[in-house]
Amino acid sequence: MMDRDRNKSLLLELLRAPGNDRCADCGAADTEWASYKLGIFICLNCSGIHRNLPQISRVKSLRLDFWENDLIEFMKSHGNLCAKAKYEAKVPPYYYIPQSKDCLVLREQWIRAKYEREEFVATQVCQHPCSAGSREGFLWKRGRESRQFQKRRFVLSAGEGVMKYYVKESKSPKAIISIETLNAMFQTEKIKHAHGLQITYHTDGQTRNLFVYHESGKEIVDWFNAIRAARYHYLRTTFPAVPEPEQKEAFKVRWFSLDSQERILIYFKNPLDAFEQGRVFIGRMDEGYEVRAGFPQGVQVKKRKPGITVVTPTREFVFMCETDREQREWIDALNGVLAQPLTG
Repeated sequence: MMDRDRNKSLLLELLRAPGNDRCADCGAADTEWASYKLGIFICLNCSGIHRNLPQISRVKSLRLDFWENDLIEFMKSHGNLCAKAKYEAKVPPYYYIPQSKDCLVLREQWIRAKYEREEFVATQVCQHPCSAGSREGFLWKRGRESRQFQKRRFVLSAGEGVMKYYVKESKSPKAIISIETLNAMFQTEKIKHAHGLQITYHTDGQTRNLFVYHESGKEIVDWFNAIRAARYHYLRTTFPAVPEPEQKEAFKVRWFSLDSQERILIYFKNPLDAFEQGRVFIGRMDEGYEVRAGFPQGVQVKKRKPGITVVTPTREFVFMCETDREQREWIDALNGVLAQPLTG
């Protein structure tokens, strides 16, 4: 009984170590479980995924289960930061790292990619975004009129800058979509499928949606990240001077212009520049777009300035304002665009 209480106290003390207070996989704050084969502290939801991987992970409750002395020592010598250094050493910048609010298929494939397939360990060679953003295969697509899902062939080419899909093999593509406005997000409830993916693009002044799924969770997540890789390749080749989004304190002064009719936030290096440095399409909230006051978790800011985070289905854009009034005015203007109806 004394060992049980002592070891439980030691475990709870380990939770206070840097990195262990949040789930190693989704970042949730309630780390009530741990994998004693991987040496990580995780949340209840992620522990359920780990239970399905008995060859690589075994889980116990920190409060309810008995922990042997050797397991305590193992957890002491490992921990979340140690695991991230090993299993997330080479996560590509375009790869989406899911959070606790994300759907099951995203979180499950993230965990499998890390620990089961070891896709991001230091010995792995990272794929170039152009090759990672090229993919071909079949997806089940919902028909616009019938609302029934039909198998369609999709071709994504970061090098060509387009995604195409075909109704019949012998015919021309049904649609050719520019990667410039291509986005994707999981919409499992809207599509009524655990692997439901919504692909959004902008054409002829309108937003169009494709609703697709695949029976394989790995396949649909691979498609999702391939689209992100294609978008990343487009942005890095079109706007090479724009800093990488992962850099800390990468704030630079830019001139912004909001076109509410086209739903586009454009930014320039100088107000009189002929060419923009980047643009952000502002869709609807039910498509995964959102405007938040402040900075995302993990963004370190030395200056005490107000911030704005524009959330899109593929990434978060972070801006710093000079004054609180400026922040409020931009948030009001961006929310005004979000509230406008658009053609689906």
